[in-house]
Amino acid sequence: MSDASDEYVAGDVNTIDDGPEDDFDDMDDVGNDVDDVNDVDDAGHADKAAAAIAALEFIAKSLAEDPEAVSVEVSERQGKVILSLSVGPSDMGRVIGRRGRTAQAIRALVGAVGSRDGVTTSVDIVD
Repeated sequence: MSDASDEYVAGDVNTIDDGPEDDFDDMDDVGNDVDDVNDVDDAGHADKAAAAIAALEFIAKSLAEDPEAVSVEVSERQGKVILSLSVGPSDMGRVIGRRGRTAQAIRALVGAVGSRDGVTTSVDIVD
């Protein structure tokens, strides 16, 4: 327990910094930056998904026996970026995995990379 006579030093986590009060002028009630919320751009989600596309290509080429047959097509539908993954016929089982577990893991990883850039992604594996 701390003693009532203990004094806090500047920068202590239990003190309140008396900094400029205008730091929170650009925040809404829940602490989100208002400028970021208002800058929603409906066009160009596919441009923001470059990291998700690169991650999908890297994962698919790493799993495939024939990495040259791996291709990713990008389309946009209802505010989502749809990534269509094509692999060679012999690599389809590797990419999907038992009971679709590998495909589910790929979708989760690509979704995480996309969400980091503010993009909702969906991975479709096509024959």
